[in-house]
Amino acid sequence: MPMDNITDKTASTLLGKKVSTSDKYDSSLLVAVPRFENRVRYEIDNENLPFVGWDVWHAYEFSVMTKNSFPVTRVMKIRYKCSSPFIVESKSLKLYLNSFNMSCFGSTTEECLTICKETIEKDLSNVLQTEVEVEFLSNDIKRVEIFSNFKNIMDFVNESEVKITQFKESPKLLEVIKAGDVSEHYLMFDSLRSNCRVTHQPDFGDVFIYYKSSKIVDCTSLVKYLVSFRSEYHFHEECCEMIYKRLYDILDNNDELFVCALYTRRGGIDICPARWSHGVNVEDVKSLINLSTFARCGIKQ
Repeated sequence: MPMDNITDKTASTLLGKKVSTSDKYDSSLLVAVPRFENRVRYEIDNENLPFVGWDVWHAYEFSVMTKNSFPVTRVMKIRYKCSSPFIVESKSLKLYLNSFNMSCFGSTTEECLTICKETIEKDLSNVLQTEVEVEFLSNDIKRVEIFSNFKNIMDFVNESEVKITQFKESPKLLEVIKAGDVSEHYLMFDSLRSNCRVTHQPDFGDVFIYYKSSKIVDCTSLVKYLVSFRSEYHFHEECCEMIYKRLYDILDNNDELFVCALYTRRGGIDICPARWSHGVNVEDVKSLINLSTFARCGIKQ
């Protein structure tokens, strides 16, 4: 079977089909999709990744009940490393989390959430063959400004002089300028648009790019490149890795690079993949890597 067909067949296990909401907790609803197939296409060595990072999911509508049917609703954060062999298919995750809606766990809210946390971590870890972290965010959590030091790349581009004609991803669109000194760049693009690999429905998001290099990526070329995703069909995680890999290829090997894509929520869940180079100081970008501040709602843990 061709490589793409394996992923598409796996991912479409539940997509495009009428599926009734489960009245009780059901871990069998989870579907895993292999990462390696798309990485092969873009020459990303799955055994020697040029980056580290996380995939972070925010489920805004998680709901469950205690044993006396007292409702408990929270925003839930799920996080696992990009080195895992699989990603979780989004509709299967939605159906799985919805199976908690009419299920009852624990005598108190705290006990209920503890049981759910342990159960979801175990189920996802087993399916994805990696350690998965789950955290429930309290309803009174503070809201903060996100990515305050990133500047909108569109502010550095002359709209009247830019003509965009390429809508399929192409690294040839990217251009670099050699600079004399090493400098840091914090860029944001708020018009990322790609399409779901299986459903072909549009996905919208913001991209945040940090790099430290003696090279400067031409902003006009970067805008053209990011716009070229509008006719691409990929999972969120794949788009993030593709953007990272293309920038990695045109910068120097020892340069620092960080790419994070914050997609808008669909079906109550958003996906926020982040990838960064091995040279990035984790402490310097700790708030970025944590990602709990990066949901569009501005929630801080």
